Parts: sequence; structure tokens; C-alpha cells
Amino acid sequence: MKLNEYEVKHNAYLRENGAECTVILKKDGNFPLKGTGQIALYGSGARYTIKGGTGSGEVNSRFYVTVEEGLKNAGFAITSDRWLDGYDKVRAEAKQQFIKDIKAEAKEKHTQAVIICMGRSMAEPEYHLPIDGEGDTAIYVLSRISGEGSDREPVAGEILLSETEKRDILSCNAKYQNFMLVINSGGVVDLTPVKDVKNILILSQLGVETGDILADILLGKSSPSGKLTTTWSAWEEYPSMDEFGDKNETRYKEGIYVGYRYFDSVGKSPLYPFGYGLSYTDFCLEKDSVRLDGKRVTVIANIKNVGKYTGKEVLQVYLSSPEGKLDQPYQALAGFAKTKSLAPGQEQKLSVSFDLSDMASYDEASASYILEAGDYVLRVGNSSSDTTVYGVIRVEEEICCVKTRNVMGRPDFTDYKPAAGERKSSSLSAGEQEGTTVLDLAKDAIDSVCVNFNLTCEIDADVKKLSDDQLIKMNLGAFDPKGGMASMIGNAGFTVAGAAGQTFMEAKEYGIPSMVMADGPAGLRISREYAKDKNGMAHTLGASFPESMMDFLPKIAKLFIKQIGYKVKKTDTIENQYATAIPIGTAIAQSFNIDFAEKCGDIVGFEMELFGVHLWLAPALNIHRSIRCGRNFEYFSEDPVISGEFAAAITRGVQSHPGCGTTIKHYAANNQELNRTQNNSQASERTLREIYLKGFGIAVRKSQPKAVMTSYNLINGIHTSEHEGMINDVLKCEFGYKGIVMTDWVIANYATENGCIHPVAKAPNVIMAGGDLFMPGSKSDYEDVAAAMKEGKVTREQMMMNASRTARMARELVKGK
Repeated sequence: MKLNEYEVKHNAYLRENGAECTVILKKDGNFPLKGTGQIALYGSGARYTIKGGTGSGEVNSRFYVTVEEGLKNAGFAITSDRWLDGYDKVRAEAKQQFIKDIKAEAKEKHTQAVIICMGRSMAEPEYHLPIDGEGDTAIYVLSRISGEGSDREPVAGEILLSETEKRDILSCNAKYQNFMLVINSGGVVDLTPVKDVKNILILSQLGVETGDILADILLGKSSPSGKLTTTWSAWEEYPSMDEFGDKNETRYKEGIYVGYRYFDSVGKSPLYPFGYGLSYTDFCLEKDSVRLDGKRVTVIANIKNVGKYTGKEVLQVYLSSPEGKLDQPYQALAGFAKTKSLAPGQEQKLSVSFDLSDMASYDEASASYILEAGDYVLRVGNSSSDTTVYGVIRVEEEICCVKTRNVMGRPDFTDYKPAAGERKSSSLSAGEQEGTTVLDLAKDAIDSVCVNFNLTCEIDADVKKLSDDQLIKMNLGAFDPKGGMASMIGNAGFTVAGAAGQTFMEAKEYGIPSMVMADGPAGLRISREYAKDKNGMAHTLGASFPESMMDFLPKIAKLFIKQIGYKVKKTDTIENQYATAIPIGTAIAQSFNIDFAEKCGDIVGFEMELFGVHLWLAPALNIHRSIRCGRNFEYFSEDPVISGEFAAAITRGVQSHPGCGTTIKHYAANNQELNRTQNNSQASERTLREIYLKGFGIAVRKSQPKAVMTSYNLINGIHTSEHEGMINDVLKCEFGYKGIVMTDWVIANYATENGCIHPVAKAPNVIMAGGDLFMPGSKSDYEDVAAAMKEGKVTREQMMMNASRTARMARELVKGK
């Protein structure tokens, strides 16, 4: 298999640096191994290693390396073939039963299996296979897959371990002198039953080089240096979210107490806290200094490698805000920095800086971000549960940092606050106060900003020339008037095979080109092979329907798809387009390495240029509110600072390439998959602004992505895509966003589930709210807008403003090609 030069280069970089995404949870000193030799290999992920999740996050790479392949490539002799062959049979039987069960469920619900199978994953089956591999060394690879369309369940073989997994992992731990449990999952698994295992590594899902990266880690060629971006704990220890998975209403009653903010505030000790991660080596963190320059806080510390191996460490800075009229979590991440690779005995001075105003809290009563009077405690460490006091910033009187206005609506409940008896105090003890540096914030250090809501848009001269028919189409994605199945599965492009969609294609005579969009976020999701006709149109060869869903189609539908597949003509040329599968979003964030994230974006940007893609529908930065969310693997963290910083870094990498832009998504509160198009997320204004919108603000201010995609769900009764306050007031006026806003792929003929009380989003409402593109577009969407325009519910002026933003972006990006 001969690879293209760019594939070789990209794969080599990911293999060399992928270990930065992996997290050691437990170690006993027996790894890394001194060399290759016999190794016993067990677990669902041994041969069926998962490179990434399903749905829009899946990448059609040329190949990827499984754990079994990676170990063999490295020279290991695998001694457990009998177990692996036996598991093949167990898995095949379980999969057939899984397909039968889905079809039976569909029949009972009077629907099609292909409609309810999206994102569904087969729980790990129970079985009895002998643990009899030879040698002193063994690896057990525990895999979990999840994806778009379905959420995870707290059941055995999914979030919880199966009885077989518990038994076999503990047996391996007892049998083999050198044993490592490897977690090949994009989401949290409750490891409570096996927490005493000697060595545990979160490998995550690292794309094309997953298996080779693990082999390098085992041999010490690479050193794990990742940190958790989500709290891993026992299932029952997470905050109660009784309404998660409700069809109509999801109430964010926990308020701002998400993830470590909850665990730290109530004094609960999780299995493995946010920011936690060991290394093959050990580090010593020594205090240096704390500075305050105006509103800019800088923490400096010295990191020294005091162990036996080369490695990297992460410096984490947290801030504890004083409680006044607003309750506060025990601490919140303010910033972080990662060392270079340090040899034993080597040290490095690191600094972390942030603006104190960026840590302001939102006060709904005054509709402003404020710093209340009191002591702001700086805590520094290498995880949220291992921090020490470094200094105090004293604020003498309340400061209004940003004056804005409330636009998010109100939920029908009051946010949770830890009771006085359960709350962990963030105040300094007498011992901590002694010798602690106290810095006074000057009264004039922070200038209060009043948001200007006078939003204007200059109408493009060429847009003015468009007819009403053309103008409507400019507000919609390019669509086939005949309709069809392609647009329903995110494959509605015309000029790039497998692209998710593109903008209006018939305005070139007015100097307005069409932008091509490809899905993500773990690399470009486009077709591997296609035919290009004499008009330059691209046609996917083979089934364009996702392979994972083919098993759930009726035989007649499979035959139909085969028959309507593109027939190659003599005048066509056959082309290949192999995209690189990069690590999933959670894994990239676990690196705590901004440069690595930017390089991953650079890889994607290069391939966008190569294949003619203008907008990548990624990165996704929704919050890991619950470990049950099926799309958490795409997202970065439970923390908005991590989410925003990594989305910005990837965006900078992509947009360093001319004509290439990102589409940050899903704006906002897309935190469950069940009935995602009609579910109403109820949350307070403070919760939304401090947790679910903050990351988007960071990403916009630090990278100005070319596009923002709204989420499917409603927020407090209004679809995000129809939410003028979210789009204009917050995104454009408050965050200073300059790009285009599009919907997620809203399908006109989407069948409403029984019992839904909220409607799907509608194109006319989206247009009038300032949404520039209703995607992917369809004949019925066109008819809806035309009718609304005739009735005066949609104005030509608003459509021209939307189209002007799209036209300017299209000229900027397509010109770059």
C-alpha cells in the first residue's frame, strides 16, 4: 500500500505526538517494557480497536492501525490467538442479535430500524474464554464506541463494566507480572470494580495511528503526558440529572456545578479528578512568583523532572472567587501550560497568565459580568484535587466588567446551590494565610465595557441584483430539487464527493462562488473514491449510505441504493481522496498542548486545500455535562476554558491555510442526543453564560472562525437557530463575531416523534433571526420561505443582509483556492 506524501507526513506526526493525548491513571513501575517479546492480548479493543466515534465524527481514512496490528508491527509475539479467535465468534453472534433486537424495537414502534439505529452501540456481551496466553506480560484493551444520534446508558457493557470484563481484567492482573488495562474509549467508563489494577492507561481514540501509538508507549519510545479533561468517577457519584434523556424537557438544574465544580464544591473525591494524569516519570512543582499587572494575573512556577524517564508535565492554575450575592464553585480553571520534553533532572520555568475580568461571574439582576468584592484565591497544581495556594488578588469593591442584557429566557426552576453543610469552603485557613502573597487590584485596573447592540450590515452590491428566487436560495444550502436520501445523512455536496453540503451554486455570474462544506471533527469526512464527470461534478462510488447503518436497511432498500448508485461513464475520471483521521476532540484536549491542537488543525487545513473544501464543520466544543452524552467524544471537556482554548487552537491551524475555515459548533447546550431536534434545554442565564456559552466566546475572540453552527435543540423555548438574542446580541455584539451563522442539518421532511411538544426549526424563522444559512436546504424549505416572504413574515432586506455575509465569506474563501 503506497501512501501519498502528505499521508506519510501527517501519520508520522500523529504517531510521534499521539502519546500526549493518553493518560496514565495507575502505575507500578513495570512499564515501559525493556523490549519486545511474548505478550498476551485480550479485550474487545484488541482486534476491534476504535479510532473514533460514529456519525458526523467518523472519518473515511485509507486505513487505521489496530492494537493487534500495532503490537505485531513493533515486533511483539502475541500468545493469545485462541482467545482472540474465540472472541471473534462471540462478537459476530452478539452483533447479529443486536441487529435483530433493533429491528424488533423498530417494528414495535412502527418505524424503520435505520431510523433508530443511528449512534446505537452494542453493549459488550458476556462470555467465557480461557485467559491462557503465555508470558509475563499482558494487555487488556477495553473498548467503547458512541456516536451521533444516541446517548450512552449506565448499564453493564457500556458505562458500567460487564461481569466478563471485571472477571477477566482482575484475572489478568493476578496472572501476569506486567499487566496493563488500556481504555480505548471516547467517554467515561466506571472503573470502580477494577480500580486496584496495577497499571491503567486511557489510550482514548487516536485516529489512524492508534495501535502503533500504544506499541510505542509500551516500549517507552513515547511517554504518556495527558491529563483528564473530564472527571472520571463511579456512576452514582455524579450529580443527579433525572431528566437527562427526557424527550421534551431537559432541565439543567445543577446550574454552574458541572464536573469538577460539583465534586470540588461538595468535597467528593472522584476516582480520577479533572486535570489528573500520571507519567512514566515524576515531577516536582516549586513556587516561583505571582504578579498582577493591571488586570493581568501571571503565575510562575518551576517544574523539575525528578524521575527516571523523559516526560512532560502540565501546570494548572485555578481561581476561587469570594461568595457574596452570588454563590461560587470551590474553584474554576483559569489557565494552564505544558512543559517541553524534560529529561531526568531537567527543569523548566512555566508561566500562566489570564485577565481577572475573564473570570467574572454573571449577575442576572444587573445583566452584567461582575467581580464581587473580596479575596480571589489562586491555587496551583497538576489536577483539580491537588492544588496549593499561591496567592490572593484582593478586590476592594464590586467591579462591573461587562454590562450587557439578559436574552436567554427563564427556566421553570431555581438553580441548585450546595447547602451550607455540604459546601467545601474556599477561604484560606490560618496556616494558608500566613506568608501568602496578597495583591490589591487597583480600582481603575478594569474598565467597564457596555455592549453596543447597534448591529449593522452593509448590503453587498451584487446581492442587490439577485431576484427573489435567487435570494431565497442564497439563504439556503444548495439542494437537489428532486430531493432524495443524500441530504438526510449529511452527504449533500455536489462538487466534492462525500461533502456534507454547499452554498448556492448559481450566483457565479454575480461574482458569488459556492462554498463546499465537509463534516468532522476528527478529520475531513469525505468519500474515499469518486468519479469526476466532464462538467467537474463529483460522484461518490460505492454506497454513500454509512456502512454502520447498512445492516439495518430492509433488503429492498439495499437493492435500491445499489441500483441508484452512480454509473461511471467513459468520459469520467476516477479519483481518490484519503483524509487523515486525527485524534477525537476529547483526546486532543487531554494533551493540554495548544501547539499540538493547532498542528492537528493544520493537518486538516492542508487536506481541505488539497480536496477543495472551504468550510470544515468542526471543531465541536459542547460541554461534557453528563457522561451519558453520545457525542462527548467529539467535544473537548467539562470545562469551558479548555473547550474554548482548544477550539481556537484548531481553528488557527485550519485557517492558516488560504481559503479554509472552521465552523465551531453546536451553539449551544447540545448535551444530549435523544430527540435532539425538538428537545428544550432549560437553563438559567447565568448557567448558560458561565458554562455553555463561555467557550464559544473564547474561541471567537482568539481565532474568529469563519462560521458558527447553531445546535438542533431549543433553549428555554426558542430554537437556537431561531434565537435572535443568541445570534445577534451575544454572538455578534458581545463576542464580536464577524463570520457567518448556519444551522445544523435540519431536514424538512424529518418525521416528528410521537409525543413531542416542540416543533422543528423552520427556515423563515431562522432567516429573520439573523441566521445566514439554513442547511442543507430543500425544495420544501424554499417553498416555506417563499410563502413567508409573500405574507410579509420574511423581508427581502433581512435576506439580503444574510446573503451579503455569505457572499463576502464565499469570495474570501474560494478566492483563497
